[in-house]
Amino acid sequence: MELCLGTVQFGMDYGIRGQKQPCVDDAVQMLDYATQNGITTIDTANAYGTAEDVIGLFLQKNSVPREQLFLISKFKPNLLDDCDVSGYYRIMRENIENSLSRLHTDYLDSYLLHSSRYVFNEAIIDTLNRLKKEGYAKKVGVSVYEPDEAIKCIEHPNVDFMQLPYSIFDQRMKSSGIFEKAANSSIQIHSRSAFIQGLILMQEKEVPDFLNGARPILQRIDELCEKYEISRVSLALNFVKQQKRISHLVFGVDNIKQLEENISFFRQDLPKELVRDIATEFVDIETNIVMPSLWKR
Repeated sequence: MELCLGTVQFGMDYGIRGQKQPCVDDAVQMLDYATQNGITTIDTANAYGTAEDVIGLFLQKNSVPREQLFLISKFKPNLLDDCDVSGYYRIMRENIENSLSRLHTDYLDSYLLHSSRYVFNEAIIDTLNRLKKEGYAKKVGVSVYEPDEAIKCIEHPNVDFMQLPYSIFDQRMKSSGIFEKAANSSIQIHSRSAFIQGLILMQEKEVPDFLNGARPILQRIDELCEKYEISRVSLALNFVKQQKRISHLVFGVDNIKQLEENISFFRQDLPKELVRDIATEFVDIETNIVMPSLWKR
């Protein structure tokens, strides 16, 4: 498994802990540091504020040859909800061309649907593949949230890339057999939300009342970290690293120090008994805790 730098923080304030968007120069510096330290995969989206523009500034520097990078972006959510099928191609082409312009590149390595429910719309998937055939992207796929969406991606012959949530808190994809189902598939899988927008890193007293159910879970994580002498960050990253069917772990940072630490922590390994404990104790956490979209703020 390798790391993929997520860039939502580079384009907007993001996260439950009140993280602020870094300035453009700092964000470009982080992209430089990441690519100089073995991270060649970058994840972004049209919906991530100014993130694509920031990456575009980085690409214009030509510090890393474009062909050595794997660049992912996503179709803006919900754009096709009130659109007739006849308008799908025009809207989707305009959206990806807008992303390419902001990124200062002429192709994407992967282009994903940000509205996961669109995976059940054959006309949208067909249009996505038309863009692929026309050279806009080398791979196409879906950013999913639910196991049934992941299964549809695996079973669909025209979906060759999938991003899904997977973490200590959120083991639904494993419990639903998604990784086993994908074992004989050529689909590329990236995971996101290792930190659940920063929830896994919060102290109990910081947790808002609407996530009160997370407090005993964080307490138990602290107990395990103390027992095995490991940090929460390392625990979060390296638990995901155990899943061999995932090719890349998407993570975000707010500053260069976090980036340096995450790269270092990712190189650690977890004791097998700790992995077993996590897989057993945190397997059935309520979805209204593990899915930020369901948080009642």
